Amino acid sequence: MSPKIVDKAARRQEILAAAVRVFARKGFAAARIDDVAAEAGIAKGSVYLYFDSRDALLEAAFDAHAARVTDTLAAADDSAEPLDRLATLIRATVTMLAEDADLARIQLDLWSTPLDISGVYRDYRARIGALLREAELRPGLDPDRTATVIIGAIEGCLVQWLLDPQISLLELADPIVEVCVEGLR
Repeated sequence: MSPKIVDKAARRQEILAAAVRVFARKGFAAARIDDVAAEAGIAKGSVYLYFDSRDALLEAAFDAHAARVTDTLAAADDSAEPLDRLATLIRATVTMLAEDADLARIQLDLWSTPLDISGVYRDYRARIGALLREAELRPGLDPDRTATVIIGAIEGCLVQWLLDPQISLLELADPIVEVCVEGLR
């Protein structure tokens, strides 16, 4: 009988997905490698073949989230008017967050870690700020401060969605656009 061949990249993703589910359900502080292994249906030692520690799992989850944010930022169509691109970006961000509730939920844990979360926010603010500088805004609006407020609106809706199952994050995309984009015209 020949040994079972394992797709290492696929197994790593399975473990990471299991970790995100466990972190979302239990919180990072309460989650253990044993929990991740059980969720993935593998032995505890197998987790360590792919990740050195629980912190490494959290960092990999953060990196995956940061990559999705980068992809979302890059997806804004440069051929449209800046505020229309901003509206598209807001809708894409809300959709990205809503499609992966577990990953969105662990963002709350990420805020208390040494990971470079501020860098992700900086990149997001820079992209929104650039769109706002291209647009014809009402006089007196600072693009950088306005970008911070727009991200705050998205994050505020995200937190409410995570805490209240009666709220639909996807249904908030258009109101965020109406207030944060149409209000700038």
